[in-house]
Amino acid sequence: MADNTPQAGASAAQPSNYFEQRQLKRGAAGWLLLVGLGVAYVISGDFAGWNFGLKTGGWGGLMVASALMATMYACMCFALAELATIAPTAGGGYGFARRAFGPWGGFLCGVAILMEYAIAPAAIATFIGAYCQSLFGIDGWMVYLGFYAVFLGIHIYGAGEALRLIFAVTALAVVALVVFVVAMVPHFQLSNLFDIAPTDAWGASDFLPFGYLGIWACIPYGIWFFLAVEGVPLAAEEAQDPRRDLPRGLIGAIVVLVVFCGLILVLAPGGAGAAALMNSGNPLVEALESSKVLGGPTWISRFVNFVGLAGLIASFFSIIYGYSRLVFAMSRAGYLPRGLSLTTQRKTPYLALLVPGAIGFALSLSGQGDLLILVAVFGATISYVMMMASHIWLRIKEPNLPRAYRTPGGMFTSGIALVLACIAVVAGFLVDPRVLIGAVIVYAVFVAYFALYSRHHLVADAPGETTP
Repeated sequence: MADNTPQAGASAAQPSNYFEQRQLKRGAAGWLLLVGLGVAYVISGDFAGWNFGLKTGGWGGLMVASALMATMYACMCFALAELATIAPTAGGGYGFARRAFGPWGGFLCGVAILMEYAIAPAAIATFIGAYCQSLFGIDGWMVYLGFYAVFLGIHIYGAGEALRLIFAVTALAVVALVVFVVAMVPHFQLSNLFDIAPTDAWGASDFLPFGYLGIWACIPYGIWFFLAVEGVPLAAEEAQDPRRDLPRGLIGAIVVLVVFCGLILVLAPGGAGAAALMNSGNPLVEALESSKVLGGPTWISRFVNFVGLAGLIASFFSIIYGYSRLVFAMSRAGYLPRGLSLTTQRKTPYLALLVPGAIGFALSLSGQGDLLILVAVFGATISYVMMMASHIWLRIKEPNLPRAYRTPGGMFTSGIALVLACIAVVAGFLVDPRVLIGAVIVYAVFVAYFALYSRHHLVADAPGETTP
């Protein structure tokens, strides 16, 4: 049986108003809003970032990597749908690992998710800057700061308002993707997918111009098509009926995302050519305006460019929501400083929004969106390994645990996701060793804090810290 009691030194007694000061708005999201939230987390990946995989693996390498990652995420979403009904708290993956492996497991998984969710908005901010440069001729720190300030402010104002606005912005982004797909279909040519010259790498060909290792190098960019959809369970405490709505939200979101991944991956380089897009910060617009498609700016490319900014905003906006709920839950339970879980009269965790937001803004000033993607992906894949291991471990150790939803295929499904997640972890630091160095530094700081202080001051009766 997993260790579900606080470790020695945990503080069970709290001020009488401790949890009154740390409450989220119940019932703010139904299943449709959760589908929108899941798509919003990810949709920026369709507009920018994925195309950097073309310069590390060519179209064939990116296609194979994306297919593998689509399989991983689909299996993972089915497993997470089950886990979310066991422990529907705002901690998401941290809560799953806490139930399976005790406080240390929960903490290590939570830090990995936090690494992903705090860094991903910084990467997206750099892509927003590239879009603003093409639209308005402005870029840089002022753009990043402006977007952080506006959307942090909306989140602080209220969860219900933020979720509805996320849904509306995401709907606009989906319209832009549909317009792009329709415009590109007539210009698709199979040969455009293979216009990157083969290198002398092992296994190089027109299909895999950078050889077999190019597939490995593309895995982080294949993940970018789906990164953060696993954050739907972070809305558990604000869902109308978490045991029904969370599985619907996860599965509905991954279906939409897989469809768009396939369409964008085929039609963008299939129209403009893979070589033309591999270094682009705005690949959909450049695909439309290329000489092989529309031959320059038109109302269609301007529409996709302008409304496409909504896609980046949707992911930026929603991932801010995700990291705030994770920080809130871990802080409320004592894993992070408890002040971070304080909420306003409108029941929004203002410090859990502002502190990671300030860190993300500082990281965005590096301007290295591709490196930030890799670090965010590395943190994500560590959490995927732990969450899928949690699913398997709970199936073995607590087979009779009430589960409102059961994963199709059971441990076989989560096992597939686990194996692919392990491959993705290795691929992350093979692409750029700086990713591993950065991750080690982050983990060292957090582990030292937990080992020396917070594990002795956990809140025994916090949600997720007691056995359901």
